[in-house]
Amino acid sequence: MGGVERLLIAGVVIAVAVVIAILIDRRSPDAPTAPRWAVPTQLDRADFAGPAQPWLVAVFTSETCDACAGTAAKAAVLASEDVAVDEVAVGVRPEVHRRYAIDAVPTVVVADADGVVRASFVGPPTATDLWAAVAELRDAGPGPRAPA
Repeated sequence: MGGVERLLIAGVVIAVAVVIAILIDRRSPDAPTAPRWAVPTQLDRADFAGPAQPWLVAVFTSETCDACAGTAAKAAVLASEDVAVDEVAVGVRPEVHRRYAIDAVPTVVVADADGVVRASFVGPPTATDLWAAVAELRDAGPGPRAPA
C-alpha cells in the first residue's frame, strides 16, 4: 500500500468519525435547566399588614409546603416597629397569590414604604441571608419616595 492510499484511508476514517460524533451530539438531550420563578417588583402595600410601616416582609406560603413554616418563622423574628411581616398563605389569600403571580413557595419579598421590592428569595432562605438582607436595606434607608 502506498503513502497516498494510506492518507486517503486515514482521511475517510477521520471523516466517518466526525460524522458519527456529530450524529451522537445531535441525539444527546440538552442539559436540564433550573426553572426561574417570577418575583413581583412592586406591591400595593394596602394588600398587606402594616401598610404604614417603612418596610414589609411578605412571605408567600402554602399549607402543603414543608419549607414554608420554617421560612415564615424566620421572617416573624423580623417584625418590629419599622418592619411589618405578613405571611400570605395561598389557601387563605389565593387572590393575593394570583395578583402577584406567585407560582413558587416559599417566596419572600422585602418591600419599602412605596411597595418597591428591594430584595427577594424564592425557596427557603437561610435565617442569616434573610435577616442580613433586611438589616442592609434598613441601614441604607428608604429608597426615593413617590410624589404625593
